[in-house]
Amino acid sequence: MSGWPDLAGPVLETAPRLLGAVLRHGDVAVRVTEVEAYAGEADPGSHAYRGRTRRNATMFGPPGHLYCYFTYGMHVCCNVVCGPEGAASAVLLRAGEVVDGIGLARERRPRASDRDLARGPARLCNALGITLEHDGTDLTVGPVTLTAGSAPEHVSSGPRVGLRAAADRPWRFWATGEPTVSAYRPASPLRPRRGPDLGS
Repeated sequence: MSGWPDLAGPVLETAPRLLGAVLRHGDVAVRVTEVEAYAGEADPGSHAYRGRTRRNATMFGPPGHLYCYFTYGMHVCCNVVCGPEGAASAVLLRAGEVVDGIGLARERRPRASDRDLARGPARLCNALGITLEHDGTDLTVGPVTLTAGSAPEHVSSGPRVGLRAAADRPWRFWATGEPTVSAYRPASPLRPRRGPDLGS
């Protein structure tokens, strides 16, 4: 990818550089407007915090590949693997704007407004037709590809969405003022476990 930032660099440097990049699968393309950085075994919020598993193996490299995972029993989310091979760093693609193939994206998400077609990590994958089968895809050759785009003029940062571990780290980056950026939501509080009924 000519002119592309070095995806083998540190995740906190790579993540904001991905804003404005274009992720394409087939006829649909999305301009990335929001990302989150995950630093592997150095990051309690990362899937790789406790080491390599079958699920997170793609995170360990090489960089420039797509790491896909299933969440909440129904959604697929995707990440760009970065950092040196073996370091398990990845950037979650949280949101974007559909810039090509909007008709097909609307068919895949018929109840969504154009703003919301890829506004959120699961919605982004749904609009693009990305599934678990795309885990490990080399983003330079496809079928899912990533190319450089126009970087936003201003970038904001803040805490990652929905995390309990390392929730205060400002490792979410987004194009300032961009309407397709998802809403920030902290993790839901844990419900206390009910103990035995000690009533009379």
